[in-house]
Amino acid sequence: MPTPATTAAPKSHAAAKSRRHPAKTTGTFPPQGSAAAAGRGQPVPVRQWPIVVVFTLVGVGLAVTALDAFRPGVITIGAAMLLACVLRIVLPEVGMLAVRSRFTDVLVMGLLGVAIIVLALASEPNPVITIPFVTDIARFFGRAQG
Repeated sequence: MPTPATTAAPKSHAAAKSRRHPAKTTGTFPPQGSAAAAGRGQPVPVRQWPIVVVFTLVGVGLAVTALDAFRPGVITIGAAMLLACVLRIVLPEVGMLAVRSRFTDVLVMGLLGVAIIVLALASEPNPVITIPFVTDIARFFGRAQG
């Protein structure tokens, strides 16, 4: 007596599952608050103004750093991260500034902004604040002064 497996018709190549990626991604959701900050009738820079403002501030910080003002430039970059954090908290829709969930975006941008500013203030020469373990790390690598 033949088993059902031996009597089944062979599958054609057309019926086999394709290994190509689908043309449209399905089953994923955009991050919370990722809709454009302004209406669709506006040009893209206006619709995406939160990230444009943050990138502009980062660009200003990089330009200041390139003009031999390390500490003010890096503090400007850290301030841009903190501004992004505040915009993500305050605005219901931030467009491309939303990457993950609101909680994760706020946590990551806030921690990075604070870390950048603190490390800029503790950087040599003439640190504004002193962090003991930074001096120990510099001494370990033979770069500590004094």
